[in-house]
Amino acid sequence: MTHQQMLDLIQQLNDYSYAYHVKDDPIVPDAEYDRSYRALQAVEAEHPDWIQSDSPTQRVGEKPDNGFANVAHTVPMLSLDNAFDDDSLSDFDQRIRKLLNAEIITYCCEPKLDGLAISLRYEEGRLVRGVTRGDGLSGEDITSNIKTLYSVPLRLRTDNPPAVVEVRGEIYMPKDGFEKLNALAVERGEKVFVNPRNAAAGSLRQLDPKITASRPLVMCAYSIGYVEDWRQPASHYDGLMQLSEWGFRVNDLMTRVEGASGCIEYYEMLNEKRSGLSYDIDGIVYKVDQIALQNQLGFIARAPRWAIARKFPAQEEMTRVLGIDFQVGRTGAITPVARLEPVFVGGATVSNATLHNKDEIARLGVQVNDYVVIRRAGDVIPKVVQVLLEKRPDNASEVAFPEACPVCGSDVEQVEGEAIIRCTGGLVCGAQLKESLKHFVSRKALDIDGLGDKLIEQLVDQEIVKTPVDIFTLSEKKDTLLAMERMGQKSVDNLLASIETAKATQFNRFIYSLGIREVGEATARALTNYFTELDELLVADQESLVEVDDVGPIVAQHVRLFFDQQANIDTIRGLLAAGVAWEKKQQASSDELPLSGKTYVVTGSLNQFSRDQVKDKLQALGAKVSGSVSAKTDCLVAGEKAGSKLTKAQSLNIPIIDEAGVIALLHQHGAL
Repeated sequence: MTHQQMLDLIQQLNDYSYAYHVKDDPIVPDAEYDRSYRALQAVEAEHPDWIQSDSPTQRVGEKPDNGFANVAHTVPMLSLDNAFDDDSLSDFDQRIRKLLNAEIITYCCEPKLDGLAISLRYEEGRLVRGVTRGDGLSGEDITSNIKTLYSVPLRLRTDNPPAVVEVRGEIYMPKDGFEKLNALAVERGEKVFVNPRNAAAGSLRQLDPKITASRPLVMCAYSIGYVEDWRQPASHYDGLMQLSEWGFRVNDLMTRVEGASGCIEYYEMLNEKRSGLSYDIDGIVYKVDQIALQNQLGFIARAPRWAIARKFPAQEEMTRVLGIDFQVGRTGAITPVARLEPVFVGGATVSNATLHNKDEIARLGVQVNDYVVIRRAGDVIPKVVQVLLEKRPDNASEVAFPEACPVCGSDVEQVEGEAIIRCTGGLVCGAQLKESLKHFVSRKALDIDGLGDKLIEQLVDQEIVKTPVDIFTLSEKKDTLLAMERMGQKSVDNLLASIETAKATQFNRFIYSLGIREVGEATARALTNYFTELDELLVADQESLVEVDDVGPIVAQHVRLFFDQQANIDTIRGLLAAGVAWEKKQQASSDELPLSGKTYVVTGSLNQFSRDQVKDKLQALGAKVSGSVSAKTDCLVAGEKAGSKLTKAQSLNIPIIDEAGVIALLHQHGAL
């Protein structure tokens, strides 16, 4: 490769990077970028004297610094005055119009990114220095770290750059990158960052550039601070467009408006969009757009007259934890919730914040009476993000977790390795009742047609149904049903007939309908194949339960804890007393069943039977029915329009039968 070819390759790689990191519009696959990058590394290794400062290989590689030098800004990075409401924004506009003797002013409106301000100095188009805002007059030289950011051009994308230009911008961490960074920190047992701004600042001030390079940071330009030998555009907005052409990311929500009314409308629009953005913003910056007018207005103290910031309601505030309540969710998960001294944050008064689970409380180290930082962004549920240990009072006390469900009094369960604590009273816990009933009446359980989600919610809300047993007494409340929404005579008659039909069920369907955690159709079938009587299953210990196919120690624990709750047993007895029953037949041991030890998969559309019916019949013959094809699959039942499962079975040379074949198999073993 010649020297010119290497220069062309550098330009090409920088074009790829610009499209990916600035425009969010990749023009080549990652693999192509990687190939070109390796080719550049190879030629630079062969010709180290050819290495250019704007080569992408120079973004990372410098040795860790011993500290950051202090550098004076050519032009100070000034603070901004603040407007706190519509009136103060109108007052600002009125002052500007009076000073300029103008009827109306055009403003450039920009989202105020919540990150770290930075100044980048380019000489003859090449990046030579990156400096933090610091105190506005001088900041820290973090050039080595800045060069690791792919959204910062190492060379301006122009053949005619200014002799010198200083570009001002904000470095921030997008929300998804922040969440991933903290998740990784939790996984490694490291300290997590409180918010994206702290994460961005901490990442930029790492002495080792390689650490900064590993962090998901983005730079967005917001002004030209200083320039030599170049005619600056007449408006601030046009200057930002120029920065975009030079290769900088510029916020796409930036716009121009006229007068105070335009500024207020922009505020309302952006405040609505705020919570849905992929990055944090804490306000808006309004700038007089014409540079000549900016120069005419000048400065007061350490702030420009021609610009003002309007903050959004704070998303983080300090308050005190008054106590910890425990809420039971629809799946039985017990969640700790902090009761707070009310505080206005994120545009609302907040008095509660989620603490998620026991592990999160341990990670935060939160105690009752602690002072904490809470965060609320848009409609997001408020959460505790930091404990202020230096303010911990003497009467702080550790959080005590409940040993029984705070709603129904059933025992609680925590599986080893899981952070969530759950209630075991699935059939009787008021917090779980709606979801339990929806499962109880579902097609694969008791299959009660006409008892849909909305009707269940009405029945529970009106306290007509408090346990599954009450479903079988609805025939006594026909007038009540007729008065309900969308329940006519025919609907009620059909529902009551379906309830009566559902009393005659199968043992495995009954066990599945109870909603025992992690007991699905296959496990319910395995349990009822092993235990021939309900009473045997109710008293089975964990040692006996793990003898059942597909039942491990964790599922055995769930089953045992469920049947240990007297309220669950009372409900089961109540269902039997209401007439729920199944045909009791002598069942062969699993070893005696003809398809014992065989694994089947059923896919595609069947005509004479549903897939569920075929699965039930195969399981009754001792087969295990799986949802996915693997090398352990013994046979695939393929109906019409069988897709990827058929293709995979063919690639693994697994025996395949169609609907006629499975019907013949079931006939052969007396299942039809």
